Amino acid sequence: MSSYSRLDRAYKNAKVIPFDDDSKFIFFSDCHRGDNSFADDFANNRNIYFHALNHYHREGFQYCELGDGDELWENLTFESIFEAHKNVYQLLRRFHLEKRLHMLWGNHDMVYRDKNYVDKHLSSYFEPIDDSDKALFKGITYHEAVVLKHKETGQELFCTHGHQADWWNYVCWRIGRFLVRILWKPLQVVGIADPTSPAKNYKELIRIEKRIKRWILKNNLRITIAGHTHRPRFPEPGQIPFFNDGSCVHPRSITGIELVHGEISLIKWHISTKVDGTLQIVRVLLEGPEKLRDYMKK
Repeated sequence: MSSYSRLDRAYKNAKVIPFDDDSKFIFFSDCHRGDNSFADDFANNRNIYFHALNHYHREGFQYCELGDGDELWENLTFESIFEAHKNVYQLLRRFHLEKRLHMLWGNHDMVYRDKNYVDKHLSSYFEPIDDSDKALFKGITYHEAVVLKHKETGQELFCTHGHQADWWNYVCWRIGRFLVRILWKPLQVVGIADPTSPAKNYKELIRIEKRIKRWILKNNLRITIAGHTHRPRFPEPGQIPFFNDGSCVHPRSITGIELVHGEISLIKWHISTKVDGTLQIVRVLLEGPEKLRDYMKK
């Protein structure tokens, strides 16, 4: 099956989410939440991420995670990740209870396409304080893709992880998981990068992006938001409408895409120093905002 066929299938089977000009969405991906060991890339940015997530919860955003949220190549179980970042999952649970949580699977958490696995591991957790099971993401379903469809204009935003355009990480993900878990995780601790990751292999990153852009051209310039390569992308109206929200494992920062009141933006959260030397977490606008309507094909 080609990358075009995989993307076609993801679009065809995508969950449809209606939205309008009053809707607010935040798109993050590639958090790679780990076990807080030296190999946990998320650990460096967890305070930035938690602060940003709190902001979006208070402001009434819907949270859409475009895959690779949990690092299940390096880690054997979700339980170890949950214990390392319990506060994050408890906040995500609040989104879930308010029906504002949309979770997609990527290559590093592809086990979540199995509903039985999700029900077994994510529905509840054990709380040692009172020796009981507590509800977590009961009834949650992970999707390969979602389509946001405007209630009035019918405009669609196709949202997926993007590894459909990466044969190795889609078809051979079990082999990749084995190599990362056994070989690359120990080497990562001493600073050697995994060469199979498109985020660390520039030539492969370019090839993947070209395949997705060709698919967009083939499908009548369908607006597409993805992750996977970790490289933020924000096209101007009139260009091929391929957006990438970047990742949450950039050095000392996280990037994402906001959709607010019919406008789309690329944003960054990072730690900044005040004049008096104290630190603060700030949101920075990188690109946009642009009106979604300006991306509609004329």
